Amino acid sequence: MHSYSSSGGIGCDSPNISSLFPAPRPVVALAFLALCVCAPAWAHIGPPYPIMQNRRVGPFQVEVWSNPDVGTGSFYIIIDPPKGSGLTVPADMKVQVSVQPLSKRLSVATYSAWREKLLDHVEFKTLVPFDKQEMWHVHIAFSSATANGAADTDVSVTPTLLGRWDLLLFLLPFLGIGVLWFKAASVKRSRSRRARAARARAAQ
Repeated sequence: MHSYSSSGGIGCDSPNISSLFPAPRPVVALAFLALCVCAPAWAHIGPPYPIMQNRRVGPFQVEVWSNPDVGTGSFYIIIDPPKGSGLTVPADMKVQVSVQPLSKRLSVATYSAWREKLLDHVEFKTLVPFDKQEMWHVHIAFSSATANGAADTDVSVTPTLLGRWDLLLFLLPFLGIGVLWFKAASVKRSRSRRARAARARAAQ
């Protein structure tokens, strides 16, 4: 995760935050905690995550990873023969991904996956359009001349961008840190002016 630290200032009368706030880390930690608390309301931002693992489908082990975003979602289907079985994934294997909102407001839509050119495992990928943030049912089916299988799961589709209010909520902790910094700078400058005035009076 990210870490943050600050020190030093600008000019001879610049503020030193560490002198006013001996332990700034708690402030940053609180901001980070606020981000974590708010995170569930935001979109999924980041790499794909598993929505199906170690599922036995026909003679194979199937694993599905997804990045289910509103607009275009991606699915990665990994098919592995059981260890020691001597099986291989047929070259003519075809994989399809079918999706439908759990509300059934739309009919089932099916998309073909293409085989990725990988050396260490067999993986198929497809892109699926999602029009709305909600729970969707996902049906994975594969077929070849020698093996067939299917598996089902559900996935939560999330927006790719933050809304205006979510973005404001995201920025609040950073705005708070900025306010603290400028307040510290103002206090430091005020102290410096009083100290210079006191020295000037003492020198008279």
